Amino acid sequence: MANREQVLGLLNEGLDYEEVGARLGIAPGLAYLVATGLSADGSDAPSAHPEQRPGFLPTSQRLANPRPAENPTSRALVHNWIQGRVAADPQMRAAFEARQREEES
Repeated sequence: MANREQVLGLLNEGLDYEEVGARLGIAPGLAYLVATGLSADGSDAPSAHPEQRPGFLPTSQRLANPRPAENPTSRALVHNWIQGRVAADPQMRAAFEARQREEES
């Protein structure tokens, strides 16, 4: 596990939290927590002057979940599930058919 001195040392070398995390084999948000004692998602209640903590960032939320979000409605599995629900519900089936007619005209 990385310690505070390691994280701050790499930050002082000019690396950002993503690079520090990659170098130390930890998530960027964990590197931020190790360096500052604050959670990257902003859920902590910091002291009156958190900017005085070494390594502090005014906006660190991006470190909490750095992977891009996926829109699950774009997956075929979701579309198939919706079609199954429509087929099982007469009102939804009627609405689907009405929408299809609107799109055709």
